[in-house]
Amino acid sequence: MIKLGSYAKDRITNFSGVVTGHAKYITGCDQYLLSPQNPDKEPKWFDEQRLDVDPIIAPFVLDNSNGSGADIAAPVK
Repeated sequence: MIKLGSYAKDRITNFSGVVTGHAKYITGCDQYLLSPQNPDKEPKWFDEQRLDVDPIIAPFVLDNSNGSGADIAAPVK
C-alpha cells in the first residue's frame, strides 16, 4: 500500500506527482490519484502496479495539531 503524501511516478507515461487519493475497489484493484506540482496539469488516477514510489522524497505530512478544521463553522458572507 502506498502512503498518501508520497511522491510517485507512473512507469508507462512518466506522469509524476504527490499521492493525494486512494480508491479500493471490491474487485481488488487499488488506484491512486497523483497530483502534479504543475498547476496547469490535472490530477490523474493510476493502478497501484503502475506506480513507482520515490523513497528519497519523504511523504508530505500535514500538521493538524490545532485541529483539522472540521469543527470550525463554515465562513459566512
